[in-house]
Amino acid sequence: MEVVQVLHMNGGVGEKSYAKNSLVQQKVISMTKPITEEAIVSHYNSNFSKSLAIADLGCSSGPNTLLVVSELIKVVHQLCKKLGHQSPEFQLYLNDLPGNDFNSIFKSLPSFHEKLRSQMGPGFGPCFVTGVPGSFYGRLFPSKSLHFVHSSYSLQWLSQV
Repeated sequence: MEVVQVLHMNGGVGEKSYAKNSLVQQKVISMTKPITEEAIVSHYNSNFSKSLAIADLGCSSGPNTLLVVSELIKVVHQLCKKLGHQSPEFQLYLNDLPGNDFNSIFKSLPSFHEKLRSQMGPGFGPCFVTGVPGSFYGRLFPSKSLHFVHSSYSLQWLSQV
């Protein structure tokens, strides 16, 4: 049986779900936040565009799923405000293996969008979210379609994007 079909985190919100057992991953995301923010600022400072495509590879499901991308959005929006630029439209690609609980992610999107709008205020660009089920061992995206790619615990599976 292929790794793609077997390997995935426990979905849902039960006691054994990834959503209830991902505190270590959340701490690592918090520890690496300055590095991630520096990388997105460096990229966006040299490549202002009207849209920004961000992929999170190995997003899983649960409270950490939208944590990184929401922080990246905040940083870019604040940078745009500081420099007097219009905030870009955000295209977020959330990738994981097909067995991932994408339904839980999609159910959380209305509150994610509402929280972003309230935190960012006026001038915040639209934010589009797409689930991308698939393995790193195959190509996931068209050439030159992404501006920023993030992966924290999934790098060990990365062979090509």
